[in-house]
Amino acid sequence: MTDHFLNSTERYHREEITSLHWELTVCEMLSRGDSPCRRFLRVPSSFGGALRAFLSRFVAWDAVGAVLEVGGGYGSLMRDLLAGLPAARACMMDISPFLLARQREALFGRYAEFIEGDFFACDRAFLRRFDLAILNENLGDFPTACGLTHALFEGERTGSDIITAVRGYFTRYGLQRPAAGEFAFNLGAVRAVERLCGAGIRCVYLSEHSCEARLPESFAGLIAAHSAGDPERIRLRGHDEYTIRFSYLEQIARAHGYRTHRGPFADFLDFEFSPEVRFIVTSRASMKDEHEAVRHFIEDLYKYEYLVLVKE
Repeated sequence: MTDHFLNSTERYHREEITSLHWELTVCEMLSRGDSPCRRFLRVPSSFGGALRAFLSRFVAWDAVGAVLEVGGGYGSLMRDLLAGLPAARACMMDISPFLLARQREALFGRYAEFIEGDFFACDRAFLRRFDLAILNENLGDFPTACGLTHALFEGERTGSDIITAVRGYFTRYGLQRPAAGEFAFNLGAVRAVERLCGAGIRCVYLSEHSCEARLPESFAGLIAAHSAGDPERIRLRGHDEYTIRFSYLEQIARAHGYRTHRGPFADFLDFEFSPEVRFIVTSRASMKDEHEAVRHFIEDLYKYEYLVLVKE
């Protein structure tokens, strides 16, 4: 088996990225008070504000002293999360010097630590400092093993570190094998979950574009949300990312003694499906910039899934 490879975005994020506008995140769509997307929410809010309210179902905020965010983009999530948590301390970790600089700007005046470094290089003692870890809309940036086939499950010796690692996860956690044919495996994402759970962090929040997303029946035919079941390639400026198979992440977390809660962003970014919204999402001929932004936003509320892990 020689055609497999490891997709990595490390060089892009370390050396090339100069903007997130090429891959506008749901978080950034809500970061400004005048965002056209905010007005369609039942409770208009930033992403960080909405997430803080949602996570209160799983964590007692007065017991949260230290929060780690890995790959925090422009820093707006942490800025708005901490707006309601004056006693909490933040640690921002990112491999991108450009993005880390933007995070410093967003969190100016707050007690925060900024680390330019690789999450996979930090040790368990470091992770144990935190009560909550956040990895929002970035799991697809982590390494993905691509070009895999069922041949990886055959034989004793693989001759490949990638194949050995992937096979090890299927064996250790009893993961369901993909359908026949070539497939990709979110190697970095499963490693991240294993590391976070292995450190015993009390609560973990993860999210990304899902390959297993499901639309409510009431929105079928109105919102475009394709679900392949296995990770798919997303071509972006200067790099490729892959959608995430969240069922694997759930299974690994449960094996480490974590309770899991999973769903679409629409669970905590609830919107009013008004006649105006219906017109925007169904009238694809409309080229108004605001309509296009709102249409992508509504679709992403179902394409993206979150996963909350709570230590039992």
